[in-house]
Amino acid sequence: MYNLKLHQQINSILPENEIDITGKDNSFYARFIANAEAIQALYMSLYAHHPRTEEVFLQLLSTITNSYLQRPAALKEKDKAKDEHWFLSNHINGMSLYVDRFCGNLYNLGNKLDYFKKLGVNFLHLMPIFESPVGESDGGYAVSNFRKVDKRFGTLDDLKELQTKMMEENMYLMIDIVLNHTSHRHEWAEKAKEGEKKYQDYYYMYDDRWIPDRLEQTMPDIFPESAPGSFTYVPECGKWAMTVFHHYQWDLNYTNPYVFVEMIDTIFFYANLGVDILRIDAPAFIWKQLGTTCQNLPEAHTLLRLIKQCVMVAAPGVALLGEAIVAPAAIMKYFGTGAYTAKECDVAYNATHMALQWDALATGDTKVMLAAQHEILKKPFGTTWISYTRCHDDIGLGYDDYMIEQTGYNAYEHRRFLKEYYSGNYHGSPARGALFSVNPKTQDARISGSLASLCGLEKALQDNDLQQIDLSIRKILLMQAHSFFIGGIPMLFYGDELGYTNDYSYLNDSGKSYDNRWMHRPLIDWEKNARIDSENSIEYRIFSSTKKLLDIRAKLPVVADHKNLVWLTPHNIHVAGYLRSGGSKKLYCLFNFSDHSAFLTWYAFKEHGKAPESLYDHWQEKEFKVGQDHEYLILDPYSFYLLEAY
Repeated sequence: MYNLKLHQQINSILPENEIDITGKDNSFYARFIANAEAIQALYMSLYAHHPRTEEVFLQLLSTITNSYLQRPAALKEKDKAKDEHWFLSNHINGMSLYVDRFCGNLYNLGNKLDYFKKLGVNFLHLMPIFESPVGESDGGYAVSNFRKVDKRFGTLDDLKELQTKMMEENMYLMIDIVLNHTSHRHEWAEKAKEGEKKYQDYYYMYDDRWIPDRLEQTMPDIFPESAPGSFTYVPECGKWAMTVFHHYQWDLNYTNPYVFVEMIDTIFFYANLGVDILRIDAPAFIWKQLGTTCQNLPEAHTLLRLIKQCVMVAAPGVALLGEAIVAPAAIMKYFGTGAYTAKECDVAYNATHMALQWDALATGDTKVMLAAQHEILKKPFGTTWISYTRCHDDIGLGYDDYMIEQTGYNAYEHRRFLKEYYSGNYHGSPARGALFSVNPKTQDARISGSLASLCGLEKALQDNDLQQIDLSIRKILLMQAHSFFIGGIPMLFYGDELGYTNDYSYLNDSGKSYDNRWMHRPLIDWEKNARIDSENSIEYRIFSSTKKLLDIRAKLPVVADHKNLVWLTPHNIHVAGYLRSGGSKKLYCLFNFSDHSAFLTWYAFKEHGKAPESLYDHWQEKEFKVGQDHEYLILDPYSFYLLEAY
């Protein structure tokens, strides 16, 4: 419905002689008018009762306009060149990394682009690079200055130069925006400590424990071992600040519209640096309300939708990733619902399936994996996943108990088995990981450890067991292949492309020793990395095989994420199989999670449309004739097939 007053408000804030609404800026103006009513409705649903709501709304409109004006011409051209759903492509392969641990600094990273090209990676996620206090950084997620690159990584100019080089190589960039909190060393927090009411209102701050105590009755601890409780006393001003994660991370108060405008301006600052995907950290926590867990509240989704609408106007080529590591049904809501389906976050982590892969690897059984797929398949068209086996974070077993119990397992005992298996405390387990954030009351815990160590490579190398080394490499490639072809943007975690095992040097660093997730955040040894050119080395075997998988993916359009995945009937509980189809093309992806050979009836290939006569395996580069229903395709232990139908 046309809103004349809103149209007039937009016209009133457009700078004269700077916006050509009938010429070069017509697309921007059209987007602004088209999205303005949604922006206003979302904003008012959050802030209608604020005493200065109209004043701040005009500030928001001006912020959107100024951000567009400041957007470099090259990025505006890139916006135009991008398809609306460019991030669904099978030609995008990613890697997530810590700049300092990977190669020292941003300048050096710019000189490593050939390494990524050799592997087949064209999309980099740089873990937090903006200023955060040493010893109180939470891996960079306690930001003290959103617009200053931490000196450990270089300068803002170094980041801009890196982005320019990446753009020249047709590479994509993702960085984090930490929306939920700032460091207590941020300028806003420092002014709040000094007693400035304006900045105290940027946070949740209380004169006594009455409200904090009531909030904590329903708020779970995020880090019960290292940071119990959700509030910290601030002696400088005699107040209690909400600190959901760590005592040095103060939660921002999004019930204050000034906070929203400040942070949307920061989002545009990152967008105008040339970021292709903006990773919104911990969006589940950004709205707090008494009597709730303060997680996944409806207002959090409203905020994300408002951000999306604003970004679509000023920087339409930028996609948003919501880092919501929550239960399967809750993850779906971050893609948007109702009128905002596929209009909230464009991308999310497929954390559920990541954990289910580890479940299948430990048990050799795919029943739990299959029991969860009905939720995962609800992802709407036009959105996509980050598909991965490991990331910088721990592995949380975030799927629901009923999914485990449907398969006949006891949920509590099953989770306990997985924790014991991957922490190396289960008899016969080859895995070498550790439990992270153990809750002493519930015994709930997550799992730390590198891909290679959890797959048994660390133990196999210690034992100098060549057979187990080979088996662990097969597991690594099985896990990677399964995530690469299931749909979404494959995201390697740095070091996994060569089989880096756990790095225990973090124990000697007081700023890291309390957090065992640093064991799977390795310090890269470039002499070790040079072994990718030495045939028969472990590094060569894993790197070249990973490269081959990415190359296969890039040449098969059918694996682009167009909501075209069907799970195959589980004729063998050890084998996970899914079909990717499009037009006349079919790709059957089969994975044996067992340490024994698995037999799969050829009938499995005849249940979805016309039965193929032959199948070409892109992995082994071998053709198979489809046999009779009583005959079998044999999968070796921890092997997989990528079978194109003919």
